[in-house]
Amino acid sequence: MPDDSRDPAPGAEPAESEPDARFTFANERTFLAWTRTALAFMVAGLGIVQLLPPFPGVPWGRHVLGVPLIVIGAVIAIVSYVQWMHSQQALRRGQPLPRSVLPQILAISITIIAAIAAAVLLVSALVKS
Repeated sequence: MPDDSRDPAPGAEPAESEPDARFTFANERTFLAWTRTALAFMVAGLGIVQLLPPFPGVPWGRHVLGVPLIVIGAVIAIVSYVQWMHSQQALRRGQPLPRSVLPQILAISITIIAAIAAAVLLVSALVKS
């Protein structure tokens, strides 16, 4: 008779079992990689605000670039933890892994920050001339 221990009765919670340690470690490494990405965003934001010379004619330029990077870093840290938890639950229940929104957050964030940086540089060049 087939083992149906992973198929719950209708309305019941799926049975949990300890997944292969390799999958747990891979899930953890993915979480740690996203954590490093979050830290990089936050450090870049702090570096821009504190160390970058002011843009000529655009005194607010450093903050417009740096503060969103810090916020995005915090968002990535929180979302990566939630993603790690959901993936670990799926592994324990033998379910498909949930889709990650982190690549979309990263791509959209980088695109927006690049557009803001270009705008700040153009305004600075126009004001300076």
